[in-house]
Amino acid sequence: MAENQTLTYPLLPLRGLLVYPSMVLHLDVGREKSVKALEEAMVNDNHIMLIAQKETNMDEPQREDLYSIGTIAYVKQMVKLPNGTHRVLVEGVDRAEVEEINEKEEYFEVAVRKLEDVSEDQNEEEALTRTLMEQFEQYVKVSKKVTQETYDTLADIDDPSHLADMVASHLPIKVKEKQEILEISEVKQRLKRIIDIIGNEREVLQIEQKIGQRVKKSMERTQKEYYLREQMKAIQNELGDKDGKSGEIAELKEKIENASMPERVELVALKELRRYEKIPQSSAESSVIRNYIEWLVVLPWTTETEDNLDVPHAEQILDEDHYGLDKVKDRILEYLAVQQLTQSIKGPILCLVGPPGVGKTSLAKSIARAINRQFVRVSLGGVRDEAEIRGHRRTYIGAMPGRIIQGMKRAETINPVFLLDEIDKMASDFRGDPSSAMLEVLDPEQNSTFSDHFIEEHYDLSNVLFVATANTMSTIPGPLMDRMEVIQIAGYTEVEKLHIAKEHLLGKQIKENGLTRSQVQFRDDALMKLIRRYTREAGVRGLEREIANVCRKAAKIIVSGDKKRVIVTEKMVEDLIGRPKFRYGQAELEDQVGAATGLAYTVAGGDTLSIEVLISPGKGNLTLTGKLGDVMKESAQAAFSYIRSRADELKIDPEFVEKNDIHIHVPEGATPKDGPSAGITMATALVSALTGRAVSREVGMTGEITLRGRVLPIGGLKQKALSAHRAGLTKVIIPYENNKDLEDIPESVKEDLTFIPVKHLDEVLEVALKGETNESS
Repeated sequence: MAENQTLTYPLLPLRGLLVYPSMVLHLDVGREKSVKALEEAMVNDNHIMLIAQKETNMDEPQREDLYSIGTIAYVKQMVKLPNGTHRVLVEGVDRAEVEEINEKEEYFEVAVRKLEDVSEDQNEEEALTRTLMEQFEQYVKVSKKVTQETYDTLADIDDPSHLADMVASHLPIKVKEKQEILEISEVKQRLKRIIDIIGNEREVLQIEQKIGQRVKKSMERTQKEYYLREQMKAIQNELGDKDGKSGEIAELKEKIENASMPERVELVALKELRRYEKIPQSSAESSVIRNYIEWLVVLPWTTETEDNLDVPHAEQILDEDHYGLDKVKDRILEYLAVQQLTQSIKGPILCLVGPPGVGKTSLAKSIARAINRQFVRVSLGGVRDEAEIRGHRRTYIGAMPGRIIQGMKRAETINPVFLLDEIDKMASDFRGDPSSAMLEVLDPEQNSTFSDHFIEEHYDLSNVLFVATANTMSTIPGPLMDRMEVIQIAGYTEVEKLHIAKEHLLGKQIKENGLTRSQVQFRDDALMKLIRRYTREAGVRGLEREIANVCRKAAKIIVSGDKKRVIVTEKMVEDLIGRPKFRYGQAELEDQVGAATGLAYTVAGGDTLSIEVLISPGKGNLTLTGKLGDVMKESAQAAFSYIRSRADELKIDPEFVEKNDIHIHVPEGATPKDGPSAGITMATALVSALTGRAVSREVGMTGEITLRGRVLPIGGLKQKALSAHRAGLTKVIIPYENNKDLEDIPESVKEDLTFIPVKHLDEVLEVALKGETNESS
């Protein structure tokens, strides 16, 4: 048969398959045209043309969808299967190239030209054949896809072309690569190409083996861990821990990873988690470790709120919530202004000192609202144990972090406003000194590495705005006071109380008692009567209680149907809540002999202090009553000694000591009294009693006296001035050196009071005493 002779055969397109010459293969045929082509081949000489499709998913391939070179095959057998497909046994005969495809009614017919093998150098082909078999032998050893029997069968083939085709048919390569081999007519080139493919396949297999070994080792380790975990579960079940801890461990680990802890803290948490995993659930230490990990997880490490540094906005909120308190407001606005410029200032540590009811705690809340921070309050009143601040060590049963860390947990941010309430009421005993533990909390240079005994890791408090409150500075240790910026909050004047009542207290109490502004109204004179006659305080807490009392009475009147609207006037106040509790102020109704009005600074703010002296026949005994402290007793002794030394100048009988007993009394004897400011008041009362000259009822005084009659400066002038104003006094004698403190006193008080600075007791007596000696006394 000539090489260029054209032959005609039915066409059978193959999907995902390729048949080489001399290759025997079973095919399943289901497409209608393919079945018709087979039937036509069986009718004629059993020959058919097999050509691979370029795309396997195409059901109706056209000329361009088929390769141009295929294999002429002999159909040995065709069997129809129950599912309608035909199973065919074919044997490849020759390579052939398609010249023309004709579409018949039911199948395709192709005109093809056979392709003969090209063999040039038999020696080189022999060498390539040996190389091919060596490579294939190595491939068979590492591959599980080709058996040794297959290799033995192929080794018996002598024809290089036939051998090349048969080896290619057993390689796990793509149809495209098999088609390339089919299209190579030169035997030498075909052998080389197959040798290259086998080499590549061997390398791939070796890599797969390495990967497989690694996977196997990993699986073995995983299986070992799984086995050990199952053993641990069984042990835990025996110990009573039926559920095991695997889910709990995974949950805790996820929480640790999501907590944004510093790296050192996260390492500690993971280490403790590994310990927790190994310890049985029933162990006492298990709950300790679990508790510790949960505390580390819930603490804020990086979460913070964004500060609102708008100064006018903050000023508006502070003014809304509080009337007056200008110094505190200015300090907060200064803090915001500086932070707006620097973005790096550490949180200041403010200490608001003042009597109860002046708004220290509520001011801290307003600060938090003004700068958009979380607010946390911790009460330190009565705290005696250092562990309350620093926490307990985890070795103790029931160990917990201290109040600082607990407060940070509640805040959920690293930059809250943290109120340390009643810091002056901490105490110390054998359990430690909590005020010393507070030194680290309140030191801006140290609190970035605050150490709690329970947490044991450094915690950064430098972003916290600490605000402490205290009623008095006298009980706060010096080193602790040194770390805070003290802002004094004195009591309110009557005018300020009136404003606070109208702008804040009335609306709050009317709402809390279920009333409306239209149902109950307060006249200014009624509020002023509540302030003067029903309360005596520096703050407004008692005033709020009295307003609430009036609102309850009004609610009762409205509910009972007596009235639909209650207007509270000055006259009506007494009818609603009873008789006044206090006299208006403490000023005497008339000038008194032997009685002087002093001014005192107490925990409740400023107050007036009446000092009485009584002269009676006796043997020179000096009696002091009124529950006086050591300082006031010494002031009385100093005043007494000074008057004895100046008896002639004061027109006092020098022998009055031998003839008389002297009794100095400060009323309200149940109330403890002490402080270095009553010296000139006692001296004035003594001189008045000994000379018979009356003390002006309009004069109040404060100042300490020396044995030479000098008047020494005092503290708390603002509070004392407010008490004088409340008491209805018109003149206040003050030490000359306290002149500088007058700028702190409200203008409304200065308008009603005349301040007289003095350096010596003679000046005090000149202002305070009236008239000449009363001989009848």
